[in-house]
Amino acid sequence: MAVPYSYKLSVAPMLDWTDRHCRYFHRLLTSTTLLYTEMVTTGAIIHGQQDFLAFSSEEHPVALQLGGSEPDAMAHCAALAQERGYDEVNINVGCPSDRVQNGSFGACLMAEPKKVADCVSAMKAVTDIPITVKTRLGIDHQDSDDFLYQLTDAVVAAGADQLTLHARKAWLQGLSPKENRDIPELQYERVYRAQQRYPGIPVSINGGIATIEDVKEHLAQVQGVMIGRAAYQNPWLLTELDSLTGVERSELSREAIVTAMIPYIDNHIRQGGRAWHVARHMLGLFQGMAGGKRWRQYLSVKGPRATCAEQLLYGALAFRDDHSQHVSSLTS
Repeated sequence: MAVPYSYKLSVAPMLDWTDRHCRYFHRLLTSTTLLYTEMVTTGAIIHGQQDFLAFSSEEHPVALQLGGSEPDAMAHCAALAQERGYDEVNINVGCPSDRVQNGSFGACLMAEPKKVADCVSAMKAVTDIPITVKTRLGIDHQDSDDFLYQLTDAVVAAGADQLTLHARKAWLQGLSPKENRDIPELQYERVYRAQQRYPGIPVSINGGIATIEDVKEHLAQVQGVMIGRAAYQNPWLLTELDSLTGVERSELSREAIVTAMIPYIDNHIRQGGRAWHVARHMLGLFQGMAGGKRWRQYLSVKGPRATCAEQLLYGALAFRDDHSQHVSSLTS
């Protein structure tokens, strides 16, 4: 029996950012917000030489974002994801990169609603966890509500448990993925209308959401909010989210979070990894605070060569706090 969809808040899947180390760090900041993997393709999961489904049990609730367009492969990977313990599988119908288009998935799939609906049906047939869809509002000059609803009507009819709408269209030609995150106009009202069209399932809004006030404003119109770059660049924002889901947590401090990350980083080093693989996700921890620039500076210079988590992180804290220390000490 399918699990009812219950995630009101989430952190967006972001390529090169929301890896398992980032998610572990984010989970220390919020206990209830749904965390997404970077997009993983069906080909990587089925044919790849490494384990693309690995994650830490501490990350729950965690969703796999899946890239692909062949129903059988999508269903196979969704079943594997459920077997491995993921809480949700999300279909990527929003990425505008050339590489993704060449693989016939991502935002270009907006023009093939039946194919996406077939993927949803196939995935639902072999899983009990939520199967969800993340998409843009349109592609190129096809950006009307009618065009959007051809896709969303089809996937809702196929059994999708939730929709996330990035409140911009995507330009498949002429804009880079980076430019596609900023240049197309934000159209929040269109996402609000979609939620009204589908009162029976949650619609989550994504795009340009940077403050807790933004989150509250959107939650008055839709059932869910997905935060993207703001959660990565200013991760302390995540500590404000649990209260919106009715969960009260004991007071946190940034210094306590730093201490909690040390054993995780040291364990990663023991397994053959580098401290920087993890520490790079912590650059924004003191964003907007006195000494925040010094914290980022120390980690950026020392982190890539660090072999001891305690020395790196406590060194960064000391450098942040000691405003009389000269920057030249970074090279020592």
